[in-house]
Amino acid sequence: MSHLNIIRAWKDEEYRLSLSEEQRALLPEHPAGLIELNDADLNQAAGGISSPHPCCSIGPRCPYADYALDCTFE
Repeated sequence: MSHLNIIRAWKDEEYRLSLSEEQRALLPEHPAGLIELNDADLNQAAGGISSPHPCCSIGPRCPYADYALDCTFE
């Protein structure tokens, strides 16, 4: 299998599933490894923050952030 097909198989689930079992068995492990989160970890990661910053109550943009934080999620 060519390098391009290996990379495609790593990135494209539909393509990977179209391969035979023998072809999938020959695929090298993805260099980043298997990344899986359980439901508890996903619940912790949802939204990217655990609670809104107090500044969100004073306006639509947080002046204390290093980037524009849209606080309309409240």
